[in-house]
Amino acid sequence: MTSPSEVEPGAGRPDPLRRRIVDWLAGLSATALAGSVFFPLLRYLSPPRIPEAATSQIEAGSANDPELIEKGFKIVRFGSEPVILVRVGEDDFRAFAATCTHLDCIVEYRPERKVLWCNCHNGQFDLTGRNVAGPPPRPLARYEVHVVRDRKGAAPTLVVARS
Repeated sequence: MTSPSEVEPGAGRPDPLRRRIVDWLAGLSATALAGSVFFPLLRYLSPPRIPEAATSQIEAGSANDPELIEKGFKIVRFGSEPVILVRVGEDDFRAFAATCTHLDCIVEYRPERKVLWCNCHNGQFDLTGRNVAGPPPRPLARYEVHVVRDRKGAAPTLVVARS
C-alpha cells in the first residue's frame, strides 16, 4: 500500500479541463432545447407585420357553375373574407358577406324560403341582406355582382366587387 504522500497529485479527482468541456456541452444543449421551445412560441405571439393585399374585386366563376345551378349559392373567397354568391333568378345574382353578424358563422342560402340562413342560432336574412329573424344584430354587408359577357356562346363570368 502507498502512503498519501506517495500518491500522484490530482489522482482520483476529475480533470478540470474535461469537466469544463462537459459543463459547456451541457449548457449548450440546455440553451438549444430552450431556444427550440421558446422561439416558435414567441414567433406565434408576435406574427410578422405583413399588410394584407387590398382586394377590390374577384372573378367568382361562370354563371353556369353547377354549384350555383344545383344549390343556388356558392361560397367564394374575397381576399381573406368569405362571400356568398346567390343565384336569385336566371340573370339575377347577389353577393353578401358570408359570415353571420351574430357569431361569425357561415350562412347558406335556402332557396325554398328565399332567405340566407345561419344554422348556429337560426338567424335569417332576406335577399337584400337585412336581418329578419333570430339574434343577428346587423344586416350582412352587400357586394356588387357584375355579369361579364366575353364571347358569343360562352357562359358569362361573374365578378364580385365591393359596394
